[in-house]
Amino acid sequence: MRITSTAISLNVADPAAAARFLTEHFGFTEEMAADGFRSLARPDVGANVVFLRVGLPTLPGDQREVHAQGQILAFVVDDLEGELARLEQEGVTVTMPLTAEEWGERAFQVRDPNGVIIQLVDWNG
Repeated sequence: MRITSTAISLNVADPAAAARFLTEHFGFTEEMAADGFRSLARPDVGANVVFLRVGLPTLPGDQREVHAQGQILAFVVDDLEGELARLEQEGVTVTMPLTAEEWGERAFQVRDPNGVIIQLVDWNG
């Protein structure tokens, strides 16, 4: 097997709103779009992020109505405090304050308009 690319697909109520959030606040660009579908990328990220509208008839029946609840979209960043300050300045609500774990991870979280958790992380380990 040869894997040529990777994507994470998340089912959400409003793919366009999710795409706008990642383009406006996280520097992604929209590569493809259709009704109920948005695919986003960044040249420095090893995976695309795809948003699919909940209820999309092309999804298998057991996946169609499942929202991305409980999933965490995590990005490791170089300047965690700087990103926190930038997002707060842009008016993004921080839903989990900056925390430090005993294993060296530091992180904070925000949520997109669909409630998808986006976590920014760095490591001190």
